[in-house]
Amino acid sequence: MARLRSLNVGMPKDVPWQGRTVHTGIFKYPVDGPRMVRTLDIDGDGQGDLDGHGGEIRAVLVYQCQSYDFWRRQLGRDDLEYGQFGENFTVDGLPDDEVHIGDRYGIGDAEFEVTQPRVTCYRVGMRLGEPEMPALLVAHHRPGFYFRVITEGHVQAGDEIIRTRIGRHRMSVAAIDALLYLPDRDIGQLRNAVDIPALSPGWQRSFRDLLDAAEHPKRAGEPPAGAQPEGWAGFRPLRVSRIVPESTTVASIHLAPHDDTPLTRPKPGQHLTLRVAGAADPPPVRNYSLSAAPSDSEYRISVKRETHGLVSTYLHTQLRVGDTVDIASPRGDFVLPEDRDDTTPVLLLSAGVGVTPVLAMLHALAAAHSKRDIWWLHTAHSAAEQAFADEAHRLLTSVDRGHEHVYYTAESPMANPDPPAVAGRINREALAALGLPANVTTYLCGPTAFTTAMREALMHLGVESDRIHTELFGALSAINPGLTDVTHTPPHLPLGPVGTGPRITFTRSGLTVPWSDEYSTVLDFAEACDVPTRWSCRTGVCHTCQTPILSGTVRYRPDPLEPPMPGTALLCCSQPETDLVLDL
Repeated sequence: MARLRSLNVGMPKDVPWQGRTVHTGIFKYPVDGPRMVRTLDIDGDGQGDLDGHGGEIRAVLVYQCQSYDFWRRQLGRDDLEYGQFGENFTVDGLPDDEVHIGDRYGIGDAEFEVTQPRVTCYRVGMRLGEPEMPALLVAHHRPGFYFRVITEGHVQAGDEIIRTRIGRHRMSVAAIDALLYLPDRDIGQLRNAVDIPALSPGWQRSFRDLLDAAEHPKRAGEPPAGAQPEGWAGFRPLRVSRIVPESTTVASIHLAPHDDTPLTRPKPGQHLTLRVAGAADPPPVRNYSLSAAPSDSEYRISVKRETHGLVSTYLHTQLRVGDTVDIASPRGDFVLPEDRDDTTPVLLLSAGVGVTPVLAMLHALAAAHSKRDIWWLHTAHSAAEQAFADEAHRLLTSVDRGHEHVYYTAESPMANPDPPAVAGRINREALAALGLPANVTTYLCGPTAFTTAMREALMHLGVESDRIHTELFGALSAINPGLTDVTHTPPHLPLGPVGTGPRITFTRSGLTVPWSDEYSTVLDFAEACDVPTRWSCRTGVCHTCQTPILSGTVRYRPDPLEPPMPGTALLCCSQPETDLVLDL
């Protein structure tokens, strides 16, 4: 008979970690006597990071006495006490390879249901002083698991544990954990996993994505987060064939190959990464959207000259026809799907030079003779600063159901073109007045404040968030679970002596820095430069830190449990082998 050996609770607190502060509920300690277990927690207990822990689906964490014995032997430690793995229930029995997702258990006055394995989180390694612990839990098939509370009630150490129901498909906690985190997945197991109603929604979504990739291999080749495996590796020199002024502040640069070798045909909305050798040393790297119809013979980017922009100033004032620019293959997942049968209304919404990727989408829609309702909303400072006014108008008049609305924000704009522009800014009221359909799919590009305001306005009008797609050239929002003292310091050289290793370029942050062996991983190095980062396990398990590589190679120490997608790297366990250019 399985039995509850220790009931452990603890409230979240701030703890120091690697020079930072983490808010965490990982510190649990045994308590005597009965405690009330409720839908969201146990009396006297709490979770610090509700994105990854806690809530109704993850109310109670369970770990086994037998796993404690295993880790004492494996790690050579005799100081492991119940609660140190962050669990609420330390149980005798219920091994991960025998407990199934969806199993129900009676303990004391309460009843529970198994919902998912433990989340791979760096904080268990922090608590134990073993940084590789998240990877070890998965590799040794000893993750532990979460309970959902079916019936609230009192429990205490010593209570018997009685199984009251067996979960559908009898998939064990260890099997589900390995299916998500380890390679060589069985498609039959994936089908079973998505058919377990008790499995938590997040894990169900992950398995649906994996099943879709396994059942549709071509679709599985779609690039994740900007990776573009069908393009060329690294940078390729292209020749400037034309430079065309588009407004008082924007110029288009046309790029062509030096020979008859075709270019990678981009998807409408993707961007190019330029390495501009003549602008500075080391050569700065910048991203610019492709603004013309997708082509395999010529690319067009359109660049706004910024007042203090090093690269944009160079491109506007010194670049000449016939010059060469190093270009990485087109990439990006802000793309218009090419589906001629799609009849869903589409909204192309932009401000300033943010017009460029949605203009490429408009070109694609016009070339396909789309029958969709196409809404074109653009904001510019004035007619003189509105790039592509005639080009966009011509494309919109070539489709059957085009709707064009242009807004000028200048107090005294120049005479309006045909069709007339509206003085002012796009706001919630202006969007509401247009009568946009609720099922409109939106592609949104512009300054951060503009895109944030437009997303909120569209959602207020009833457009679902997953129908609103945005392009972001700046740094991605950080994912640093539990950190409470995150600052927004601009990226910079790390403190201390300058490194002598390969140069690492963080393209979104506009920073190139020589690697230093003082750092263990590229992730550590990026953090030392205050480059915004994304991570969770920090041991090569969860793939949260997976980042596209534009050029260069890395080595892994330790090897991740599953290799990353081609053209990407896991920053939390990698070091540069060569000069490295990252989409970070």
